Amino acid sequence: MDPRGLSRTPANSRNPARTGVDNFFAFPRAYCVQTAEVTNGQMNILVIEDNRDIAANIADYLEPMGHTLDFASTGTAGLALATAHLSGQSTAAGFDVIVLDVMLPGMNGFELCQQLRQQWGVTTPVLMLTARDQLDDKLEGFSAGADDYLVKPFSIKELEARLNALVKRGVQRSALTNLAVDNLTYTVDTRQAQRAGVNLELNPVQRRLLELLMRNSHRVVTREELEQHVWGDSPPDNDILRTHIYALRMIVDKPFTEKLIHTVHGIGYRLCAQGDIR
Repeated sequence: MDPRGLSRTPANSRNPARTGVDNFFAFPRAYCVQTAEVTNGQMNILVIEDNRDIAANIADYLEPMGHTLDFASTGTAGLALATAHLSGQSTAAGFDVIVLDVMLPGMNGFELCQQLRQQWGVTTPVLMLTARDQLDDKLEGFSAGADDYLVKPFSIKELEARLNALVKRGVQRSALTNLAVDNLTYTVDTRQAQRAGVNLELNPVQRRLLELLMRNSHRVVTREELEQHVWGDSPPDNDILRTHIYALRMIVDKPFTEKLIHTVHGIGYRLCAQGDIR
């Protein structure tokens, strides 16, 4: 068994008729192996599936096309792989897309997806793969944070098409999650901020303030908007925002030559390069 949780043998040595795996697919394994062709737009895919024949069949089709696959056969292992780049267990970038089975040992797919979204802030597209075809099951998957849902039996070609579509939408969405103003960057998915290549250590309130200011660098953000964004309708007291902005400036501006956070008296704050102030 390799570290990906999938016991692998060469594709041409697998028996295409074994264990009835073809019942899960519109095309048999042999067809998948024979018709796979290398294409552009390679994806880095995490497959969390406890049926190793199904996982192997997916690999037989997608790997020859140039896609990179990692595998987990339990919910716990899948969660660890999906969050390794956030927890410091890996220096590699995260996955482009996740294929997630619902019925997994240890932690089911609904629970796993919900943890990815709510506890880890992972926005990687998730396609749920399951034999459960009831509407309530699909609605539960979408409620947990899934982006798409594919019911077995399915066409392996359709799986790849859906994954490609999810990744393309994810690339477009990344423009909203990778923020940059001058030499300051903030990645929403990983909650990491840098300026001029230097990592900035921010607390949760500072991150929320920074994100809102960076998303609106073209304009002044009012005090009321900032307070609403962080504390809702009940900010702790009148001076708390000023205190947090001061602390944010000490991290974002003080160590550097040019300041980016500007006070617009009587209105609020604007985060932009000095030359953009008019």
